[in-house]
Amino acid sequence: MLETLPVVHSHPDPRHKPAIAQKHELRFWLNGKPVVEKNPDPNESLIHFVRRKGYTGTKLGCSEGCGCGSCTVVVESFDYATQKVVTNSVNSCLAPACSVDGKHVITIEGLGNAKKPHIVQTVIADAHGSQCGFCTPGIAMSLYAAMKKNPHADEHAIEDAFDGGI
Repeated sequence: MLETLPVVHSHPDPRHKPAIAQKHELRFWLNGKPVVEKNPDPNESLIHFVRRKGYTGTKLGCSEGCGCGSCTVVVESFDYATQKVVTNSVNSCLAPACSVDGKHVITIEGLGNAKKPHIVQTVIADAHGSQCGFCTPGIAMSLYAAMKKNPHADEHAIEDAFDGGI
């Protein structure tokens, strides 16, 4: 069912940053849209940054990066050695916002919505894979990253993707 994962957002060639970042600028893509933040706070976490930008589907739970997974986002970057896009799930409560310079960050809002859900969201909903819903966005993002890394993942590999989640 998840064999062919649709592309979430097309963005410019990942080998190119949105432009050459000037000193004291943070430049990256957020849900397929370029972001330029002048004089970014080096102490601001990625979760606080994306929530400040209005993407509140990413939740702050344990603030420790090992307990709940509700803060999980996907970060894509270009690996020049392999010439491929690398997809990782990231605990945004621990990652500094400045660490995503030149990368593509996908939040649950960038994955899909109620009117046009991503297949990962549909599978979770159809299988009643949510309890209260607080950590569900993080679960969806972890599953999306796992399936992007390995579209033919077995049950064990998928289960491993949820380590650190409630």
